[in-house]
Amino acid sequence: MNYTLEDFKNIIKRLRSENGCPWDKVQTHKTLKEAMIEEAYEVVEAINKNNIENLKEELGDVLLQVVFHSQIEQEKGNFELSDVINGISQKMIYRHPHIFGEQKADTADKVLQNWEELKKKEKNYKTQTEVMKNIPDALPALTKAKKVQKKARDVGFDFTDVKQALQKVHEELYELEETLEQSQQKQEEELGDLLFAVVNVSRFLQLNPEFALTKAIKKFINRFECVEQIALMDKRSLSDMTLEELELFWVQAKHSESPTEE
Repeated sequence: MNYTLEDFKNIIKRLRSENGCPWDKVQTHKTLKEAMIEEAYEVVEAINKNNIENLKEELGDVLLQVVFHSQIEQEKGNFELSDVINGISQKMIYRHPHIFGEQKADTADKVLQNWEELKKKEKNYKTQTEVMKNIPDALPALTKAKKVQKKARDVGFDFTDVKQALQKVHEELYELEETLEQSQQKQEEELGDLLFAVVNVSRFLQLNPEFALTKAIKKFINRFECVEQIALMDKRSLSDMTLEELELFWVQAKHSESPTEE
């Protein structure tokens, strides 16, 4: 049997009904918010692994979140899924006047420029600061930093090239070093400035800082696993080894990688 969107809505409605599932009945927007984030990241993971079958499954899980949240509000009499669909449809038409209207946009950059201008008008933002302040705090900090920097760039407030951005990283690193004998609050402030500067470099290189850090974490774990395996072959425990010995094994692990992993 092939189920439709309407069938799926009814499934969630039944799960939430008086005689429905004890778990589903007690869920709220707040109890589900972490699941929404997790499901979105699982979609990204499927894309990164080019696992199309898994992508289909994870998109279904994201759809579940959308329908579930809509059902909660339908029960309150506020809105339902059809209102969500109607709202996003209106937004897509409004923000694509080069398709559904008379405006011209021959390049992707022009499309994005028009999109931001229309969004600003739609939200009634009077200043670029308002645009920045309305970037959600729930975003991962690296992602939010990149978006804030893009908003500043939109009005011309930006470095001219990646070399300037890299110079700023060096400056912030030096300022962090200067706080080593100061308060933790000051150290936190300078560390934040350094991270923000690094995100700026990633933007100029057209790299996603979240993805870059995720790959670095994975590389670290793989190298650590290799270090541990070397130690086990030598019948040694990592906790009993000196830092110098561990660093020697780390170098061996690094040299065992393929060039792309380094």
